[in-house]
Amino acid sequence: MADGKIALITGANKGIGKEIARQLGTQGLTVLIGARDAGRGAEAADELMREGIDARAVLLDVTDQASIAAAADRIKGELGRLDVLVNNAGIALDRVPPSQLDLDTLRRTYDTNVFGVFAVTKAMLPLLRKSDAGRIVNMSSGLGSLTQNSDPDWGFAGAKPLAYNSSKAALNMITVIFAAELKDTPIKVNAADPGFTATDLNQHRGTRTVEQGAAIAVRLATLPPGGPTGGYFDDDGVVPW
Repeated sequence: MADGKIALITGANKGIGKEIARQLGTQGLTVLIGARDAGRGAEAADELMREGIDARAVLLDVTDQASIAAAADRIKGELGRLDVLVNNAGIALDRVPPSQLDLDTLRRTYDTNVFGVFAVTKAMLPLLRKSDAGRIVNMSSGLGSLTQNSDPDWGFAGAKPLAYNSSKAALNMITVIFAAELKDTPIKVNAADPGFTATDLNQHRGTRTVEQGAAIAVRLATLPPGGPTGGYFDDDGVVPW
């Protein structure tokens, strides 16, 4: 059983995920680098360890139930519990109008962004229940907001990829429903909007750095006991559903 806090971040071998791991690691948490490619996960963990962070690579493909179960078993066997789960792994595949979107692209997007989050959360929940103050952070997007998408004057009103946006809206609902189930436990569940951050997801067209994008997730991952649950937040506060 580990003494310090333990955080698992999915899709953490690069981009915002790796930066979340870095920032949590500098706060003294043991960070588990969830990655579907063992080599890339090990490289990211090695990089963070050279910075003095207790980082460990964990093979984890969020679209593969056997991989998820194996990761949960490994964490249970080696560490005994989990204090933080950041569901960061996500994809954005659609670059066409909704009427031209193919069903396979929609399904693949949901496999990672929705079903993957559900599967990982369900598998890790028994470990999070062993924590005195479990935290689940679902990496969403402002593009998942129905309110903002419905506003023609919103700054990103022109960004309407159906698969990606609707998957993040579904992720937001997962956040609300899990938070409701866990409201009488020490576990808090929230959705984070990192803003338009430069990553592989958007071909690095984003205007925010990964350091900026990771900040809200780190804040939600380290909420005090009186912090919120079942919410949707960015750096400026509450994001409208």
